[in-house]
Amino acid sequence: MGGTWYLVAMKTSLSSEFLTEVTHSLRTANEEFMRHYPGETGRRQPVHTVYGGAHLFKADSAKRLGSLAQRSLDQFAPDFLAFARAIDLPGADELPDTADDATELVAQLKNEPDRARKEKKSAWLAYTIYQRVAEKLQREPVEDFRIDFEDGYGNRPDAEEDGHAASAAAETAEGSKNGTLPPFIGIRIKPFNEELRARSIRTLDIFISTLVDQNYGRLPDNFVVTLPKITIPEQVATLAALLSQLEKHAGLDEGSLKFEMMIETTQSIIDHHGQINLPLLLAAGEGRCVAAHFGTYDYTAGCNITAAHQHMLHPACDFAKHLMQVSFAGTGIWLSDGATNIMPVAPHRFTEGGPPLTHEQIEENREVVHRAWRLHYDHIQHSLTNAFYQGWDLHPAQLPTRYAAVYAFFLESLEAASERLKNFVEKAAKATLVGDVFDDAATGQGLLNYFLRAINCGAITEAEATELSGLTLPELQSASFVKILKSRQAL
Repeated sequence: MGGTWYLVAMKTSLSSEFLTEVTHSLRTANEEFMRHYPGETGRRQPVHTVYGGAHLFKADSAKRLGSLAQRSLDQFAPDFLAFARAIDLPGADELPDTADDATELVAQLKNEPDRARKEKKSAWLAYTIYQRVAEKLQREPVEDFRIDFEDGYGNRPDAEEDGHAASAAAETAEGSKNGTLPPFIGIRIKPFNEELRARSIRTLDIFISTLVDQNYGRLPDNFVVTLPKITIPEQVATLAALLSQLEKHAGLDEGSLKFEMMIETTQSIIDHHGQINLPLLLAAGEGRCVAAHFGTYDYTAGCNITAAHQHMLHPACDFAKHLMQVSFAGTGIWLSDGATNIMPVAPHRFTEGGPPLTHEQIEENREVVHRAWRLHYDHIQHSLTNAFYQGWDLHPAQLPTRYAAVYAFFLESLEAASERLKNFVEKAAKATLVGDVFDDAATGQGLLNYFLRAINCGAITEAEATELSGLTLPELQSASFVKILKSRQAL
């Protein structure tokens, strides 16, 4: 049918005055809801937190950790084939056994990467991950470092901890001045229980006061305080009040001191009233909380799980982390998983002047490190699958597998995500079917977030993201799928 469309006045019964009156409370409630659930910030989230004792921290700690990580990679996986088999990358069993057998393959991977990605995905994945891990260890080996005054430091005489708080702050200031700090940095203080709260507060005061004094009155970028073993909202509220007071004394902008909560006690999940405690903890932070980190081993110990079964894949951990997701979804709070406590450390070491290692010892070293790498890789993949995009690392030899697991997670689904996002943008928010996966409007932001996270962690470059997604760099950087669609629809 064709013809001319006519505007026809539609019959209605509800007056504008009545609608204004009846929706007033709804509008107020909606605005209050949005205040609590503003959505993702679009800011870069680090993929990990590395922590080390405050007594050992130096301005160049991140660089030194990168050197140790590279040494481990060179020793136990000197090429992409060895690394792929060590961590059991998808398709690793299909790759050539040695570099000598892979001359033609390497040439294609170097010279025709796009063709290799389509025709020899397993080889392309292994080669690309290895190259980008090595580059990352040189450029930015640590994304986030936590100077630890808790488990990694222990309980020491007050005078000793005072000295370490001041010296660690001075090293942080030095690193801030000369650009050797990682992109994210912070301290973990002791818990605010009755036994340790006074010591914890004093360390916080000394560290912040010294840092600001020696860093030209400023904080390093992305500085944060981590509060462990939280049980009640009053502990969080106290930290928020302390940070506010420290800002005033140091002349910092209001709200510049941020903190993270460690969710590692059963009481932080459900309180003695039977309430879910997580939203109450967040509310007590008065807008200063930016992240919630799960503590695997304290939490499982609190559940009376024996040491042999305290690990990141235990169902008790999945329960707690799912409650964290439900409680913090839409709030903009970053979530971080825990750590793998099996270290990739060789049991046999060569000592200067001593006998060389035997063939059996060398093989055992390799097997031990590879086994620990595979466990770490599997744990990270489990976290990523469940939307925990950050975790804790305890040893520099875990850095290669941290980045390998993150890169593999994004690169394995790169083609599918690219096709879906391109098609979705072209349809301008209309529901569409791509292959056997149905996309609706809510999927758009998730696809965009995929590319943003992949760029931020180094899994893909900005050039690759724009080519594969069909978006411009400004569109990607807007971090808003709604803005992208509105802009394109206006063309």
